[in-house]
Amino acid sequence: MPIQKRRERERAERERLIVTAARELAESEGWDAVTTRRLADEIEYSQPVLYSHFKGKNAIMAAVAVEGFAELAAELHTARTSASGPRDALADVGAAYAAFAERRPALYDAMFTLAVDLPFASPEAPAPLHQGFAELRETLRPLAGEESPEVLAETFWSALHGLVTLMRNGRLRPADHDMRMAALISRFSG
Repeated sequence: MPIQKRRERERAERERLIVTAARELAESEGWDAVTTRRLADEIEYSQPVLYSHFKGKNAIMAAVAVEGFAELAAELHTARTSASGPRDALADVGAAYAAFAERRPALYDAMFTLAVDLPFASPEAPAPLHQGFAELRETLRPLAGEESPEVLAETFWSALHGLVTLMRNGRLRPADHDMRMAALISRFSG
């Protein structure tokens, strides 16, 4: 069995290398620069090796997105659990979400704006997607009153995503970001 374990470890390492290279290339040059040929060159393996791990670019982007959801969930969890109360948790989670999108634009795009083959809002969604949403839901639970925490989380998430996306695309003035976030937090923590 040692040979089998070594092969499994090597395969996992190659997959990790592919995902890391895709993320780095996307962050430095954008997702259009991420091609299977370019990734094969970057990781110094042939394209058939790359295809033995992923069906194509979309599958690689999905793997990158899942990784991003795990990272976002961890950041939201830290923001939520370190806050002194429900309103502060909401403000801190909103700020963590916006900061994540700003720091990692290509990763954010893979997670939320580009078409990737991932099931969302379904039991089949990968665990990191559920974990990220759970952090939003648990942040809003103490503020929900008679309303559904799930629906409030979806609405809050939609508002955050809209603000982040509109600002990133130059549709909103960056100087007013803090005021918009304060207004959003006020409406949801009312």
